[in-house]
Amino acid sequence: MGSSSEIPPDAHQQPWRPRVSPWLVAASVVLATFMQVLDVTVIMVALPHIAGGMAATSSEATWTLTSYLVANGIVVPLSGWLALRFGRRRLIMLCTAIFTVASMVCGLAPNLTVLVLARIFQGAGSGAMVPAAQAVLLESFPLAQRGMAMAMFGLVIVLAPIIGPTLGGWLTDTYSWRWTFYINLPVGLLALYLMARYLEDPPWIRRERAGRLDAAGLVFLVLWIGALQILLDKGQQADWFASRFITTLAAVSLAGAAAFIAREIRTPSPMVDLRVFRDRNFSAGTAAVAVLSWVLLASGAMLPQFLQMLLGYTAELSGWASSPRGLGVLMVTPLAGYLTSRLDARKLAAFGFLLMALGNYMFGNVSLEIAMANIVGANIIQGMGMGFIFAPLTTLAMATLRNEQMGNASGLFNLVRNVAGGIGISATTTHIVRGAQRHQVFLVTHLTPYDAAYQQRLAQMRAAFSSRLGIAQADSRAYAAMYGVVLQQAHLAAYVDAWRRLALGALLGLPALAAMKRVLGRGGIRGPAE
Repeated sequence: MGSSSEIPPDAHQQPWRPRVSPWLVAASVVLATFMQVLDVTVIMVALPHIAGGMAATSSEATWTLTSYLVANGIVVPLSGWLALRFGRRRLIMLCTAIFTVASMVCGLAPNLTVLVLARIFQGAGSGAMVPAAQAVLLESFPLAQRGMAMAMFGLVIVLAPIIGPTLGGWLTDTYSWRWTFYINLPVGLLALYLMARYLEDPPWIRRERAGRLDAAGLVFLVLWIGALQILLDKGQQADWFASRFITTLAAVSLAGAAAFIAREIRTPSPMVDLRVFRDRNFSAGTAAVAVLSWVLLASGAMLPQFLQMLLGYTAELSGWASSPRGLGVLMVTPLAGYLTSRLDARKLAAFGFLLMALGNYMFGNVSLEIAMANIVGANIIQGMGMGFIFAPLTTLAMATLRNEQMGNASGLFNLVRNVAGGIGISATTTHIVRGAQRHQVFLVTHLTPYDAAYQQRLAQMRAAFSSRLGIAQADSRAYAAMYGVVLQQAHLAAYVDAWRRLALGALLGLPALAAMKRVLGRGGIRGPAE
């Protein structure tokens, strides 16, 4: 794909390696990352229970999720600057400690106000954890082994959100919603112990010094990310741009983004160095991960809703039906990590995007009579696609950067991944709601006295209801039942449309991969940037 010219090894690549096995370093940071990523989804199924336990409305309870996402989104792009300011080892340990303590406070929260404040600290603590962990892995492993390291990291990023709803539902039903927070305590303490033993800062982190805090840039960042996250979370509920509140948030977010980008480009010591996008592999890889996150999270959010609303699955059963995606990831991720250092990683990622497209296309052929086996098969294919994408794509995106650029680049990479995923979920949810309305208008045109199929079905329903309820009520119940069928079919058609669009959307990752340079060395990937 694209140019096949090899990139020679970089003369200025740092030869530093950690004092212990990099796999021990990986175990410490991956454990903390798993805890953080799991927490994003484990709480979702507990929201109704939180609302009941706190005597709050469903809308008020969602602020426990929104506050977390806003704080997380603001801190993610700052992770590179924070690593230079505090040291990466100190930063990731501090973030893990904040997250763990905040989790305990969440579990003990006596009211919704305390819970939301604790969730803000949780989100802030988690914001730098994933980018810092990714940077640690990329720095600790030689380039030839980064494929396997990113494969393990990818397992965490993909499996945790899949496990989260099932685990959260079981904990909530069996014990209490508070246990969705308490489970973070032993994991966080173990991660801190391993970090204290095995984690160390590379020389360029110890040598570099962070610039002065750019207060104006921070304000612009808060306005941009904060307004965007609230907009995405509340947009559909408020009818999007028919709401003055949502329109104002959109204007604030756009203005904040423009001001932030202009500020970071012009200032001599930016908090977030956007010049890293000059690197072709990184910019194209970031575009590809945006496509991946959009498709993966949108499809993942749709499936439980479809299973519960249209097929009548319970929350727990829908969680089990969604979990085979993790099996697909487990099946191929070690193989993808191994092959990344031996084959053209662009081709592996391209194959993964094709599998993602196929999985969504299979979901685009669902019906109300679909069997569980068909859902499981499509989920496994999607998971296999994800397994073939993440390790090769992340390795390629970062392979042409200098080690001292890794922290800043990881923050930007994960910021784009998070924002694209949030936009994908919101856009797809809106598409389903509006699509169902559109299909309903079309289907209603067939409910006339001149449509033989409609009249025949209506007569059957009248006969069925009259035998139980009497003729007086049979007519109204028959019309109500027919309207229910129309709503059901309209929503089914909307889900089918959405999945087919996601199948086409997955193919947009291919041009981004074609724009990337092939990075080769003897026996596999080894050379960084030109």
